[in-house]
Amino acid sequence: MSVTVKACCTVRPIEATWCGRVALSEWDQTGKVTHVPFIYFYRLPQNCLSQYNTIASTLKDSLSRVLVPFYPLAGRLHWTNNGRLEIDCNATGVRFIEAESSSTLQHLADFSSCSEHHYLVPAVDYYSLPIHELPLVLVQLTKFKCGGICIGVTLSHAVVDGPSALHFVCEWARLSRGEPLRTVPFLDRKILRAGEPPLVPLTKCHVHTEFNDPPFLLGRTDNREEREKETTMDFVKISKTQIERLQKRANESSPRPRNDRGYSRYESVTGHIWRCASKAREHKENQPTVLTVIVDSRGRMKPPLPEGYFGNANLDSVACSLAGDLVSEPLGYTASRIREAIERVSDEYVRSGIEFLKNQENIRRFHQDLHEERREKEPFFGNPNLSVVSWLRLPFYGIDFGWGKEVLMSPATHDFDGDFVLLPDPDEDGSILVCIGLQVLHLDAFKKHFYEDLA
Repeated sequence: MSVTVKACCTVRPIEATWCGRVALSEWDQTGKVTHVPFIYFYRLPQNCLSQYNTIASTLKDSLSRVLVPFYPLAGRLHWTNNGRLEIDCNATGVRFIEAESSSTLQHLADFSSCSEHHYLVPAVDYYSLPIHELPLVLVQLTKFKCGGICIGVTLSHAVVDGPSALHFVCEWARLSRGEPLRTVPFLDRKILRAGEPPLVPLTKCHVHTEFNDPPFLLGRTDNREEREKETTMDFVKISKTQIERLQKRANESSPRPRNDRGYSRYESVTGHIWRCASKAREHKENQPTVLTVIVDSRGRMKPPLPEGYFGNANLDSVACSLAGDLVSEPLGYTASRIREAIERVSDEYVRSGIEFLKNQENIRRFHQDLHEERREKEPFFGNPNLSVVSWLRLPFYGIDFGWGKEVLMSPATHDFDGDFVLLPDPDEDGSILVCIGLQVLHLDAFKKHFYEDLA
C-alpha cells in the first residue's frame, strides 16, 4: 500500500507544566524499551467527510490539552547510571503526522490486512537516534481515498503499560468530544519506591526466576540464529463455544480442590496456544520452554495502587515446562502451570521484585532494547519460548473522538517471535481474537494445530 506524509508537527501541552526529572520505577525498566503501536479505523459520518482539516485540528487541540494532566508523555527518556532510565519532563512535545493513502477502509479495516498496518503508525527510529531524542508518543492521522480515516498511536512501553496507555487514549478522546477528564492520572511513581535505594541487601531478597535468561533450543549456546529468522503477524479466531469446550477440557483433566474456581478463559486458551506452539516448532520432548504471562498488580497490592496510577504495573511471571509434557499431558496440566504463575503475583512478590531489581548493579540486562549493539545479549522470548498478553479486559473498543466509534481496533506490529495477544472480538459475541507473532516457518503449522486440537 502507498502512504504519503503530508505534514508533521510537534504538539506541546497547551499550558505550562511541571518541569524536572522523574525516576522510573523498577517495573518500568524491565521488558521492552520500545513503543507499543495500535490503530483505530473510522468511517466518518456524511457531514464530516469534507471536514478533514477540522478533524486534524480537533485532534491536535485536544492532544495539547490532555498533555497537561499527562505531562510526562510530553517529555523524553534519559539514561542514568547503572543502566537506569528517568523521564525529563520538559514539555518537548509529541509528534503528530498527517498522511494520505490510496487504499480504502474496505481493504484495510480487516484483520486479514494486518501485514500492512505498520504503514499506518509512525515509525520510531531506534537505530540512529539516541533515546533522549525520541518522542514518548507519536500519532499518525491517515486519510483514505474513500473518506475514512485511521489514527495510529504508539506510546513508549518504558513509561506506560496497557492500562495506562488506554487511560491516556480514553481521556484524549473525551476531551476531543468536548467532555471533561474522567480520571486524573496518578503520576507519583514513588508509591513503587521509584528512585529510592534498596531496603534489604540482595542476599536477603527472594529468588525471582522471571529474571533468569529464558532457555535456548537444545544443542544451542545462544539464540542468535533464532533472532535472525523472519517473523510475521496473523490472527486466528476462537468462538465462545470453542472457548467453553477448552475450559471444560482443562477443568475435567486437572484435579482441584472442590472449592477451587475453574480455569479461566485466559488460562485455558493460553494453555492451548502454548501446546500448539510447541507442536508447530517441533520441539523435542526434553526441550525446556518458558511461557511469560503478564499480570496487572494494581489490585493485588496491599493497599491497591491508587485509581489512575500511570506507569507500568503489569508484571511478568513465568510458567516453565518441558515440551513433551505440554504435548502429552492433558490441557489441565498446562492450565495449572499458568495458574501457578498468575497466583504468584502477590503484594509480597511485587515488593520483593522491586528489592531484587534495586540491588542490581546494572539493570540494563533486563531490558529488551532495540537501540544498540547489545541486542544479542538481552533476553529473547522467541523460540522455544513465548508470551501471551491479555487485552480481554482493557477498554480498547468504543473510542469516540467526536465522529463515532471505530469500525476496527488492531495492534499494529506485534510480530516478535512468540509474541501473542488476546483481544475480545469486536462483535462482542464472546469470541476471542488471537494475534500471533511467530516465525514464518511455523505459522501455518501453528494454525493447523490450533484448529485441529479444538475438535
